Amino acid sequence: MVDRKGRRPPMVEVVRRPSTGATPTPPSTPGLAPTPTPVRPTPSPGARPPRPPLRGPPPGRSSRGPVTPPTAEAIQALAARERVPARIAKGDLEGKMRTRVWRKLHAEEAKRFDEAYALMGKTPGLDLAEAFGLLQSGLTLEQFRARQARVKAKATVKEARSAVAAEAVDGWLAAVVAEKAPVAVVLGDRTLLDVLLSVHPVAFMLERSGRVEKLAVCAVSRRSTWEAVLPTLPRDPRLAQKAIPVAREPDRRPHSDPRPFLTSVGQRVKLQLRNGFTVEESLQAAGPYDLLLGEAGAEVLVPLHALMGWGPA
Repeated sequence: MVDRKGRRPPMVEVVRRPSTGATPTPPSTPGLAPTPTPVRPTPSPGARPPRPPLRGPPPGRSSRGPVTPPTAEAIQALAARERVPARIAKGDLEGKMRTRVWRKLHAEEAKRFDEAYALMGKTPGLDLAEAFGLLQSGLTLEQFRARQARVKAKATVKEARSAVAAEAVDGWLAAVVAEKAPVAVVLGDRTLLDVLLSVHPVAFMLERSGRVEKLAVCAVSRRSTWEAVLPTLPRDPRLAQKAIPVAREPDRRPHSDPRPFLTSVGQRVKLQLRNGFTVEESLQAAGPYDLLLGEAGAEVLVPLHALMGWGPA
């Protein structure tokens, strides 16, 4: 028998490929350049993979916005139906905050809109802005309408005055001040014979009489002109004793808009003054606050607030 105790077992060698992260290069074709193989970066342990870009609306929210913007009629209809501001109704139609969500988040403001829309339903022709104004003022509907009419009239008078040039009237007053000629300032119950020193926005400055408010003046002219015109002027004796007072608010005066007089420039007009005088002369120019009558060198200035009526001569 053969003794096998002295023989060693065969050795098995395991060859492992080193881990370098590189991929094997494919065999190249003769005559062609080898194509480089992209190497993907190995993520570090514990790092999160990048998120894919979001497409469409966020999870849990759908896109409700229409392709075309909402019309004004649709916005107003939704606002009136839900009793919310127009901007909230527009946002709802554009896919933003719902009207019911806004009402929950702004309960106090939503309550005021409920009151305003309820008042609009009771009062035909009342818009939302007027309803809020009526609620905040505490006035009756008639009182609120009257106040609105006064505000509108004041705006109309202001616009009318700014539409008429003042160069002609201001130029005549500046000439009278420069020459320091004696003037006649006709008031409601008397006439001041003085010298005009300066003209202020609401008053005349006279040499001896001092400051005279313009609202008290019915006419201004050179003294020589007034002495020649006075005997020809008819006068109501009742108004000569007590002239009609002038309202402080321009919109409450009989004539505050100078634009109707522009078409009569160059023609003879007949003016009834609040102190009873009736002046009939040719209209030379119309300013924002005054009328200039008569021929050159013999002018008579009549403020608009002194007029009670007028018409063609």
